[in-house]
Amino acid sequence: MHFSHVVVVLIEILVVILCSRLLGSLVHRFGQPLVVGEIAAGILLGPSFLGAIAPKLELAIFPQASGSYLELLAQVGLIFFMFLIGLELNPQYLQGRLRLALWVSNLSVLLPFGLGIGLAIGLQRFYPAILVQGVGLLPVSLFLGVALSITAFPVLARILTERNLQRTPLGSLALTCAAIDDLTAWCLLAIAIAVTRTNSMVAAIPTIILAILFCGGMLTLGRRWLGGVISRWYARSSELSQVLLATIYMGVLVSALLTELIGIHFIFGAFLLGVILPKNQELTRDLALRTEDFVLTILLPVFFAYSGLRTDLSRLNQPALWFIGVLILVVAIAGKVGGAYLAARWGKLSSREAQTLGWLMNTRGLTELVVLNIGLSLGVISSELFTLLVIMALVTTVMTTPLLNRLYPQRRILSLPQPQLANADSVYQVLVPLANPRTQRELLSVATDLALSDRGMGVIYPTNLLEINNDYGFNDMPVEVEAELQSLQQGMDRLLAGMRFPPTAVLPIIRSSGNVGRDLCQLADQARVDLILAGWHRSTVGDSRLGGRVGYLLNHAPTDVAIYVNKNSDSSRRHLLVPYGGSSHDDLSLELALRLLLGQPQRQLRLLQFEVIAGAELSAEARALLDQLSPELRDRIRYECLWQQDPLDFLIEATAEADVTLVGTSRSWGLARKTLGFYPDRLVEACHSSLIVTRRYTAMSRHLSPQTLSLATIQSES
Repeated sequence: MHFSHVVVVLIEILVVILCSRLLGSLVHRFGQPLVVGEIAAGILLGPSFLGAIAPKLELAIFPQASGSYLELLAQVGLIFFMFLIGLELNPQYLQGRLRLALWVSNLSVLLPFGLGIGLAIGLQRFYPAILVQGVGLLPVSLFLGVALSITAFPVLARILTERNLQRTPLGSLALTCAAIDDLTAWCLLAIAIAVTRTNSMVAAIPTIILAILFCGGMLTLGRRWLGGVISRWYARSSELSQVLLATIYMGVLVSALLTELIGIHFIFGAFLLGVILPKNQELTRDLALRTEDFVLTILLPVFFAYSGLRTDLSRLNQPALWFIGVLILVVAIAGKVGGAYLAARWGKLSSREAQTLGWLMNTRGLTELVVLNIGLSLGVISSELFTLLVIMALVTTVMTTPLLNRLYPQRRILSLPQPQLANADSVYQVLVPLANPRTQRELLSVATDLALSDRGMGVIYPTNLLEINNDYGFNDMPVEVEAELQSLQQGMDRLLAGMRFPPTAVLPIIRSSGNVGRDLCQLADQARVDLILAGWHRSTVGDSRLGGRVGYLLNHAPTDVAIYVNKNSDSSRRHLLVPYGGSSHDDLSLELALRLLLGQPQRQLRLLQFEVIAGAELSAEARALLDQLSPELRDRIRYECLWQQDPLDFLIEATAEADVTLVGTSRSWGLARKTLGFYPDRLVEACHSSLIVTRRYTAMSRHLSPQTLSLATIQSES
């Protein structure tokens, strides 16, 4: 069946977007930047994988006749992506320890650039077959030097924000170095393109002079005039109208066209216009968000796929080529990491900080693909060399995250607030993730009840984590992340100011996160909290209330977990209900119920045991706890041992008489985790009262220590 070119291209775009998103999400689960998955998706769709195992399928999806259409879409996407990079290059990134940053960035560019030139000379002498015949050594040397010296500022910036490093002196320095590095590398690339197109350094001088004049004019007169016009236009309407947006886009295309006519490349014009646009926070955000939706979702994956179709691992069919690939990788790492490390050590940074900075600067990602595609299109580098350099870009980007984890683990990045208490190690500590503004006040109220149940000091960590998507989005850039964190801090201050926490120590935690569930577990482990008290939220996939992040906490948190489902406006929590099924999770429910009971003399506890459930008798630990209670406290506990054929139905009816039901994640109550990770949460849906679902991590816990019980006994007697 013969399809028109339009149908074929639409199918190609559909396949590309699907594969990019799937692989991007997969690698992100392992802590890798999204760009790693998207580059890998492009390679898998090309001759290296799909073409090798199913050549007919690859030819059907990506026929040679449609290659020009994909290339056109990729180039348009590249123009607007470079515009976004220029738009995101905020002058604030050039303010952190500028003198040291200049040393680090320049040495981390010049050293690999020089090594790249040396590598080109070596290849011409010992293995000229890998070079394009008829192309002079100078263009090849310049392109190889630029390819080894580039740093991917967008990827690096999002790695920093995901790990909350942008708030540290090292992260600020890395951002400044990467920004300077990018500007230097783009200038070197412009020279390399000019030399390539004229095939002579002398002949390229007029092109270079014109480029300098154009850039100088844009950065001075163009910036002043354009900034004034755009700012006034935006201020009058207070929104980014379609006319204004169309005007800016036309400016992008005109600027790109001029740099192409000058003789460098259209990406420089798009990048430069993004740089000179006024950095009005609202305008920049509106423009970036309006632009990136289509560019990053549709056009950029096409660029990755186009790069993948030009990457052919089957061409690397000789041991010498693989040896050259290893050599390129070693030279690239040695140049970037070595240059940054030496300059950082000269600047009095510690060895650990210098190494971390070096590995951050070694991140290449998408920016490397831009350089390589230009080189391949201009015929400067061969397909084999292109493939080896793509592998180098992928490997150096993949290396960054695990090495960063090793050199700068989470506990070194952001120290937790410490309670200023005389006996801080013995107080009861609760970590409270706050995600839903409508339920956070009630959640903190429950946490306060639990922390103060013995009327002693307690510690509450209200935690708000800003999730970083790491998908090149403008909102994930450091300046925007910091602005959002400031907003969260102000909201937290207002929330806490309107509540009373006597005499609890309340220590808020606000930070960015690449994986909220994982980071909450790390925070709980680092603070050694006794309990994580989280609110439920509906899962993204399906209707489970105990899935998603809540499910992650229930399965992975290194401490006991309680999930609070608020269904009752009565915050007194006078009537407590605990169904006991004999599991350790039910023991935790009983312990938390006793903590709530100890805190208020008006509270009553109804403890239900069902004989039909095998092993539902009270455990030795539960009996010991109840035996230690004072007579006054035991009088407020109503213990019932029942025979009910269907305990879950009876329990749901019983919740109508309770304010809060505390239940363990056991099979008895339909809360045991199934194989696919979903919870059959019928009780959560049908429960009439508010609900606290508990999961015990270890049998060793101190929710009710002997000191707590003795103190409660004394208070009840008094």
